[in-house]
Amino acid sequence: MMKTAVYIQKGEALNYVNNTQSKIPANTVLLLGNRLGIAGCDMEPGELGALHVVGVFEIPKKAGETLTVGDNIAFTEEDGIVKATETVMGYVVEDAAASALTAKVKLLG
Repeated sequence: MMKTAVYIQKGEALNYVNNTQSKIPANTVLLLGNRLGIAGCDMEPGELGALHVVGVFEIPKKAGETLTVGDNIAFTEEDGIVKATETVMGYVVEDAAASALTAKVKLLG
């Protein structure tokens, strides 16, 4: 039997409901399992908003870590952007020195 699909959206930004008890400010980095999303707008508790999952973003990185263009990255709440050891969430698009506070990364969606 043939399988069919229903188109929902492009997928560059996803509909996202804030299921927390706190407001999620625009540009907040959110973990979605093994993926990253960036809040596209302020979202009050229970509110629907946009979550960017594709694109290049400048995100805080782990202090003291040097990143080179093409390095695979992951994200932790404690450290921010880190070199990926297992789960890859994106890659570095511009070198970031150990002294840099942020890294420019391309999300994998």
